[in-house]
Amino acid sequence: MPVADNVKLGDGVRVFKPEMVNIYGCIVGDDTTIGPFVEIQSDVTIGARCKIQSHSFICEGVTLEDEVFVGHGVMFTNDLYPRSTNPDGSSKDSDDWELVTTLIKKRAGLGSNATILAGVTIGENAIVGAGAVVTKDVPDFAIVAGVPARIIGDVRDKDKAK
Repeated sequence: MPVADNVKLGDGVRVFKPEMVNIYGCIVGDDTTIGPFVEIQSDVTIGARCKIQSHSFICEGVTLEDEVFVGHGVMFTNDLYPRSTNPDGSSKDSDDWELVTTLIKKRAGLGSNATILAGVTIGENAIVGAGAVVTKDVPDFAIVAGVPARIIGDVRDKDKAK
């Protein structure tokens, strides 16, 4: 499980256990850190100063803007109707499904074991609680939790309390 030769790594990127990741065909921005047992697929863009914790899966079609935090075991999807076969029973291949993209905006934080479904946008500075399943867009500064994820607060209110 290597870091492939076709990965574009920015300056200062740290991959803590390069022999224990599967990273290929993607772009990783400056000063980003990547933990062990992470897979990052082709056509993923990761911004600068992101942190991607262990056991996370970032699939094709995902974009993380700068300063995004991805907790342990976060999973992304990129297909709204996953199937192994076509209606006629033949095996699906790369031409038999539609890639649905996902955007995580600047400074968002994704808690451990969150699942981010295809096609959503998570807003700037938003927080996704641990174990949440995000099925629709999350506004800037929102705190969401639950299954499905629902707004439970605003990051700006938490910042004022400090």
